[in-house]
Amino acid sequence: MNDHETTEPGQDGQGAALVPAASHDHETLPASLVTDPDHFANPGLPPHVHRAADDYPAAAKRAERQVATMFGLSMLFTLVFLVSYFAIPDEATFFFPGIGLAKTQNVVLGLSLGFAIFLIGIGAVHWAKTLMSDVEMVEERHAQASTPEQRAKAVTTVSEGVASTQVNRRPLIKYSLGGALGLFALPLGLQVAGSLGPVNVEELKHTIWDPKDNGGKPIRLMRDPEMTPIRLDEVTNGSVFHVMPETLQKYIDEGKGVLEAKAKAAVILMRLDPDLITVPKAKDWGVDGVLAYSKICTHVGCAVGLYEQQTHHLLCPCHQSTFDVTQDCKVIFGPARRPLPQLKIIVDDAGYLVAPQGFMEPVGPSFWERAR
Repeated sequence: MNDHETTEPGQDGQGAALVPAASHDHETLPASLVTDPDHFANPGLPPHVHRAADDYPAAAKRAERQVATMFGLSMLFTLVFLVSYFAIPDEATFFFPGIGLAKTQNVVLGLSLGFAIFLIGIGAVHWAKTLMSDVEMVEERHAQASTPEQRAKAVTTVSEGVASTQVNRRPLIKYSLGGALGLFALPLGLQVAGSLGPVNVEELKHTIWDPKDNGGKPIRLMRDPEMTPIRLDEVTNGSVFHVMPETLQKYIDEGKGVLEAKAKAAVILMRLDPDLITVPKAKDWGVDGVLAYSKICTHVGCAVGLYEQQTHHLLCPCHQSTFDVTQDCKVIFGPARRPLPQLKIIVDDAGYLVAPQGFMEPVGPSFWERAR
């Protein structure tokens, strides 16, 4: 309340009338004006302006066609999404102004899906603005609890509202909207189905540690990200190296598939007292206490990059799965259910650590087609 407004009880003792006043002195105003809200004129509503579609059938038909066109274009963009999902190669890129090099499939999928839902939205808005009921109404406040008669009236009002949309009189809009909304649901289901895994399951089992990618020769272990080879005498007791295969350089030079290759090939290398290793196979696959394991957690694929030197435990920072290196990376805590796969390593004639073979099992989280 400011200096230019005042309130006084209404005649019924329940309401309050807002009264303009030049000062706080109520004696300057007639008593009836101060206490009787009926003296204030109801400003009402401005004159109703008819739309073209209200008065001219041709305009209404034109608006109907415009709405249906927007819904039809939405269906077209949805089809573009569906086709692009399969037709555009995953490695295809192009220069996007203002962004730089972008994946063609990501841009096309994003734009097509965005335009599809945008056209449904503006089509619905145009429908409401041009064809739906344009009656202005004022509803007085009433008690919150409704009587059965009022509830029945509400149902009638809703039914009348549906009728006012003219959806039954405009089958072109009804069917085009149904087609746009129905078709728009397909990309959502397609993404769910496409996220269940690759069509070629062998992609999950293969890593670039396979000597076949190196002409059958053992693959050198390289520091990540320096990509320099590691000598056995450089790995001191308690030290940790983050490792990539030498074959990754081919992907880096070609500039494609680098992230996918690194995601599965990441390895963590450490050295501990050989007498602490309790699993003979793990000791045989290492060199003088130097062991190499997949860095990808078997729970949901996070990077297991934390090594506790005193306990010889590897810890996943995402969900705290803990692997005991002395027991061939057996899970001793957390939600992971499988040990980290070990990478067999040997020393070549030059003293560098190399892998003579790839992993004996798929790395990372489990999947349906994985052999149990």
